[in-house]
Amino acid sequence: MDRMLRAARPGARSVDEITGSRRMRRMRKADWSRRLVQENRLSVDDLIWPIFIIDGENRREPIDAMPGVFRLTIDIAVEEVEKAARLGVPAIATFPNVDHSLRDQTGSEILNPDNLLNRASRAIKAAVPQIGIITDAALDPFTSHGHDGILRDGTIVNDETVRQIAEAAVLQAAAGADIIAPSDMMDGRIGAVRDALNEAGFGDVAIMSYATKFASAFYGPYREAIGTAGLLKGDKKTYYLDHANSEEAVREAEQDVDEGADMLMVKPGLPYLDIIRRLKDELGLPTFAYQVSGEYSMIKAAAAHGWIDGEKVMMETLLSFKRAGCDGILTYFAPEVAALLNKRG
Repeated sequence: MDRMLRAARPGARSVDEITGSRRMRRMRKADWSRRLVQENRLSVDDLIWPIFIIDGENRREPIDAMPGVFRLTIDIAVEEVEKAARLGVPAIATFPNVDHSLRDQTGSEILNPDNLLNRASRAIKAAVPQIGIITDAALDPFTSHGHDGILRDGTIVNDETVRQIAEAAVLQAAAGADIIAPSDMMDGRIGAVRDALNEAGFGDVAIMSYATKFASAFYGPYREAIGTAGLLKGDKKTYYLDHANSEEAVREAEQDVDEGADMLMVKPGLPYLDIIRRLKDELGLPTFAYQVSGEYSMIKAAAAHGWIDGEKVMMETLLSFKRAGCDGILTYFAPEVAALLNKRG
């Protein structure tokens, strides 16, 4: 055939001449060979499951903007976490939807040792001690204005917020949190939390820094889930990162490493794969992505309309985080993915 092609086009090179006999498709020809040379793999060990907690008993509230995700009372959350643990999911991240009567300008309810978040940690740790619990010390679920910090005269005040976050982190550790993950993006909060934990005898509690949390449009469904969507006035651009800035993102992460962060997180995930790669390559810490609510909801919505294969896109996007350098992923798909991976063996 090659001789015929050369005869038809004098001087034309054969494919082997063009490639130097390096045929890249050789190892793609069969399932076994593709598996043999696969560079990145997604496992159950990579999954962290974010869940939403509400007060009351025996209630499971659907979140309209996040099909398949629910707000759970603590008793139901314990049952669901037990199922996740049986699937092999190593950790959960808890987020409370606090009653609006308990929210105020300073988010003072976060300093209640018996608040919804801390009660959930105690119940889950007692029932499912083998699973890791990650809690967020940011104030937005507790404030009447939906911001992540204390609001005074139209400004989020940094230093007062940091002191409160550090105090809240100690209470969360005392309630059973294994990892504190402050998502507020206040300057100095990682160092302040580390100092507070150490001084309170919680030196073994780790810190997962939301090192690069961007002022993103992908958070909308999450704000519905925790009940802040109608509260937020203005935006969060004075403390979240500009999504145009990668150098600033690296500087933020470097600062958190210097202050004592044990792990770094990039949030959102898919639009910021370049940031994940840079942090992993340049800083070398365990690096995580949060596949946020908007990313989840887009996949669910497109799948519901039949525009995409939801399961395949779910797995492809999660694997993209691993390829970019992630050691793990916070994803609302965690139980579904864990069940699928376990089935595949």
